[in-house]
Amino acid sequence: MDFRLDDDQRAFQETARAFAQEHMLPHAARWDEEQIFPVEALRAAAALGFAGIYVREDVGGAGLKRLDAALIFEELAAACPSTAAYISIHNMASWMIDRFGDQALRRRLLPKLASMDHFASYCLTEPGAGSDAAALSTRAVRDGDHYVLNGSKSFISGGGTSDVYVTMARTGAAGPGGVTCIAVEKGAPGLSFGKKERKLGWNSQPTAQVIFQDCRVPVANRVGAEGEGFKIAMQGLDGGRINIAACSIGGARACLDAARAHIVERKQFGKPLADFQALQFAVADMATELDAARLMVQRAAASLDAADPDATMQCAMAKRFATDVCFEVVDRALQLHGGYGYIKEYPIERYLRDLRVHRILEGTNEIMRVIVARRLLRSSNQ
Repeated sequence: MDFRLDDDQRAFQETARAFAQEHMLPHAARWDEEQIFPVEALRAAAALGFAGIYVREDVGGAGLKRLDAALIFEELAAACPSTAAYISIHNMASWMIDRFGDQALRRRLLPKLASMDHFASYCLTEPGAGSDAAALSTRAVRDGDHYVLNGSKSFISGGGTSDVYVTMARTGAAGPGGVTCIAVEKGAPGLSFGKKERKLGWNSQPTAQVIFQDCRVPVANRVGAEGEGFKIAMQGLDGGRINIAACSIGGARACLDAARAHIVERKQFGKPLADFQALQFAVADMATELDAARLMVQRAAASLDAADPDATMQCAMAKRFATDVCFEVVDRALQLHGGYGYIKEYPIERYLRDLRVHRILEGTNEIMRVIVARRLLRSSNQ
């Protein structure tokens, strides 16, 4: 067991850190304040391979591993968790097409997704099907060489902006076995979008409802076989959970660094805040919990790379622990800044708003506990 990064991994990490510091951090507050979707910065990230990190190389991907992706997303999120999280979602949707799509679909859609000439969204959640994702009601009915979709998807990152919507729709009976994955392209007849949502955070990416009204999509756009959609969606989420946990780690790390600098510089009662033992203990605990979260995320990523039978459970554990702990680290960093942490001239409040949603999306942390418990109890009954 070697916890050291190899030379390639250090190179990925350093490249991502340099890019984030130069192209993301100086602009992140403005993107948040003005709700700007930073297309140019995203395409610059794609030029480094960050839009298809674990997509195969024959269609423009980088062909890297999930552990490499975790390292990259931590660095990107240290500058802007919102933008890093969108890149994560784009990677997840692209990987699903790469892993389960046929060769014609891969070659048609993925090169432009890998360059971010086109953007991708993941469409699972519905107004009446959130945590109970298998109860989704968006329906796709076969009509010759097309599917006709009716229904809607909620809280879709990139909604109205993306070019490809990787959508789970019901083609069969109730339950997970009746779900099929279909790549719906922007401009499809019957595809429309709801209003842009006003959100607490994640303001550098648009969020909107995706609406299908007799939306005609070629059968050639199906990802995998009919009835495999729920399985495909869940496999996509394993990697998405690692990525969003890594984004939480990056954001929390940035806030810990800011808090350390603040308490060294700030003086009260005639001495630096860093001289007070209570605050020393606070930053020690923050650093310890952040390191524990990073280790869990990297183990989960390595498990997914190795196709470990417990990978799904470990991804759920890592996502639950990291997103909870990292939000608490950011909250404590804000507390250590006092009133300064609450004003927008300091970045802490932006990280706090952005990281809060990580405990909800890619499966709520309550559902992560369900996944872990089911695996543990099934194992104990065998």
